[in-house]
Amino acid sequence: MQMTVVESWIEEPLKRFVVDAGAELALLLHPSGQVLAQHGFARSVDVMSACALAAGIHASSGELGRMLDGRPFRGLHHSGRTRQIYLAEAQSPRGVFVFLTVFGPASSLGLVRLYFEELVAGLVAAAPPLEAAPGPALAEHFERDLNRNLAVLFGRA
Repeated sequence: MQMTVVESWIEEPLKRFVVDAGAELALLLHPSGQVLAQHGFARSVDVMSACALAAGIHASSGELGRMLDGRPFRGLHHSGRTRQIYLAEAQSPRGVFVFLTVFGPASSLGLVRLYFEELVAGLVAAAPPLEAAPGPALAEHFERDLNRNLAVLFGRA
């Protein structure tokens, strides 16, 4: 499967993660649901669906954690029959990102968590400095930015 990224500085840390952790699928996205990088997806509709679900789960689990424990839940794991999902928040100089990965029996949650920490460190090291403070994701630009990112990821830009 092929990996595609919207910003080139993301590619090397994500490639290392996918290889080291044995990830089948991987997504790096903005908390608003805008995709920044993907590995393993063949169709853009699958990427859009996964991003929407990941952003929704991240937001709702953060609020649930605040209500229950006074701080947001940040690392979520679900084990299915044949595959597992790990969803976590990645802090970087470029802001907060949501990371979703799907892995099978060839890997383990411990390996994924270990290499996720290395991914975050790699993103921090590779991130170019911000020229200006990023503004909020505005509704009027959201769809345009989402479509631009998907076009870049799937070679239509």
